[in-house]
Amino acid sequence: MLTPVNVIGHVNPDTDSIAAAVGYAWLLRERDGANAIAARAGAMNAQSTWVVKTLGIDPPVHLADASPRFERIARTLPPILPDRPLREAWAVASAGNTGAPVVDANGIPLGLVTGNSVFQYFTRKMDERLDLRNVSVARFLSEPCAEAVDVDVPRFPVNMRVRDARSRVVREERNDFIVVAESGKDFGICRSPDVLNPPRLQLILVDHNESGQAIRALDEADLVEVIDHHRLGNPPTRMPIPFTIDPVGSTSTLICERIQAAGVQLPAKLAGLLLAGILSDTLTLKSPTATPRDKNAAQWLGDLFFNGMAEPFPFHDLASYSNAIQMASTGMEKRGAVEIVTTDLKLYETDTAKFAVAQVEVPNLMEINDRLVEITAVMKDQRHSKGLDVFILMVTDVVRDISRLVLEGETGRLEELPFTRLPDGTLEAVGVVSRKKQLLPVLLDLLQ
Repeated sequence: MLTPVNVIGHVNPDTDSIAAAVGYAWLLRERDGANAIAARAGAMNAQSTWVVKTLGIDPPVHLADASPRFERIARTLPPILPDRPLREAWAVASAGNTGAPVVDANGIPLGLVTGNSVFQYFTRKMDERLDLRNVSVARFLSEPCAEAVDVDVPRFPVNMRVRDARSRVVREERNDFIVVAESGKDFGICRSPDVLNPPRLQLILVDHNESGQAIRALDEADLVEVIDHHRLGNPPTRMPIPFTIDPVGSTSTLICERIQAAGVQLPAKLAGLLLAGILSDTLTLKSPTATPRDKNAAQWLGDLFFNGMAEPFPFHDLASYSNAIQMASTGMEKRGAVEIVTTDLKLYETDTAKFAVAQVEVPNLMEINDRLVEITAVMKDQRHSKGLDVFILMVTDVVRDISRLVLEGETGRLEELPFTRLPDGTLEAVGVVSRKKQLLPVLLDLLQ
């Protein structure tokens, strides 16, 4: 089997992150025959959820972190019922050079038949002072395997992190262990060398390259490629890897260009997904980050999408589709303060400061007024829990091209921000809608 590679976006994934992961995983499978899996490092927001549901596309699988689980190292062997002859269990153990799982009628593990457990069984029989001249090995092997099962074998849940079991495995004198499914039934077995040196996840990062924005336990995985359109802040790698940082408005644009170069036929639904990534990240191609390449990619994807979707699909041009995408991003009214502050949150670090910038899009900036105290309190909690110096929430009206900034923490270093301070302490930033291109450079200058 080909080693799986997970194509994954940043934590708190947006539509571009989701689209890029799904699109690039599809290209790797289609072009290279790779076992590529689209993944996400967090919950999908309202907009990306609407997009995949409207298009009928399966969302990327959720990876909580990159630390290997027991599922990755478990070996599946045919389980043996306890009343079956020992020879059957011995055959399984010999073929796999490992223990043979013994389960009850419901598939619940009872233990393992191993070389040591069989030796212990023979020892007990000899202690019974049998006349060994009249007892053959064949007779022993015809006994029920329940007689020779080691019932004290440690059991590990299939979703448990391997690293959390290493200390126990090191203390054990046995080499084989049971892996159980969530239902408690037999899933497989694992060996101590696999626990001490498990296979590492293969990851391709899209739409980010900074460790602070990546899936947890990134250091326990092998990073094999990066495709992004943000600033450099990349983690170290074991080996040289393909690394693409390109100043376009959307990572979906970069995936689109690779699909065009490969000359493969892109399904209409995937064209619609990548188009949504571009339109979302470039604010319908009106963001300062939008480039001619984004516009060309959007046009190409739009032609495939609108001409390829069967009737009665409701969207037939960029304007109607983009408007629906933006409307799917609900404002603050129906969202809790924690969701507002954490859904689109990115962490940054300079030599002297650690800070976060969250962004939320709203149809009207007035929505912030009644929620300011509540939201600021959550920002303070988040700042303390993440060990940050400053927390900034960027509330953006994408229709009127204006944002309001809510600041929390050590804000004295941000006194020189070139925006208008309002009576409630927020800053009005006219024409500022891009966190990456318009706000972040100014923050980095002040927080270096």
